[in-house]
Amino acid sequence: MASNSAGPVNGSAGAQANASNAGELSPELARRVEVLIRARANVPPQYQVHIGPRRKSDMPGFNVITVDFSADGKASKPLDFLLSLDGKTLAQFKTFDISQDPKDLIPAGDRPARGGPVNAPVLIVGFDDLECPFCARMNAALFPAILDRYKDQVRIVYRDFPLDQHPWAMRAAVDVNCVGAQSGTGYWNLVDYIHQHASEIGGATEQEKTVIKANEMLDKLARDEGERQKVKADQLNACLTKQDAGAVRKSMQEGEVLGVEATPALFINGEKIEGAQPLEYVYRMIDGALVAAGQKPPAPVAPEIKPPAAAPTPGK
Repeated sequence: MASNSAGPVNGSAGAQANASNAGELSPELARRVEVLIRARANVPPQYQVHIGPRRKSDMPGFNVITVDFSADGKASKPLDFLLSLDGKTLAQFKTFDISQDPKDLIPAGDRPARGGPVNAPVLIVGFDDLECPFCARMNAALFPAILDRYKDQVRIVYRDFPLDQHPWAMRAAVDVNCVGAQSGTGYWNLVDYIHQHASEIGGATEQEKTVIKANEMLDKLARDEGERQKVKADQLNACLTKQDAGAVRKSMQEGEVLGVEATPALFINGEKIEGAQPLEYVYRMIDGALVAAGQKPPAPVAPEIKPPAAAPTPGK
């Protein structure tokens, strides 16, 4: 059950006015705390409110109390509140660790990359599904525009996040990684081709499409690209045959921890953006990341000026 932050509780401190040590709340103070929490959090009457004893807090002038709610034998997740030593103020807040650069919180891994060098000031990590049509549009339009505008200031890396509703997305992720293990160029060639031709994978028409056909086509695309890049054929074939999805699943788990629920999902120096967004929003985020890194963004993109429509000819 969700709880809103509780504000100040004012009134007679009662017997607990000078209580600075840990211990159970007096019935009078416990009731004042419960009444406020019920009102602020809209706690239904069938829920019982359990208030734990005071304990030491890192916040000067406050103790910590833990509150949980139960109904029908089921308890909620406990919530911590701050209770002032004089019993007059109740507060709730969260602290967040911002000591680390957000860019370092999004692991790029040892992945093929496009754009700038490893130490490029802006790192864009995209969680991608090769069967996702929105990912295909992003791959075809967004990233070429970013690289054209920012050049070596930006480095782009894809992480795998094949969705369950896409039957051949996992196979595609494994296959492109098999090629990518030996050739970064081959990896991106396959990513581009599969995104561009996703509607053709598995058959020319919806009636003809099967997962078996899709898998066979993906394996052939991987072998053909491997041959063009002159990779070790035995190593590539062994990888394609094994179909080890361990690395892909690990990428998915890391994405879930970061709050990725759908694709495409981008992290621009750690700042998350999901779905199809206007290019100007993405540019704004990249520009902000560059400024924070002490870099100068490119000149603003001039808005496109369209000529006025011709006036209608009288009588027509």
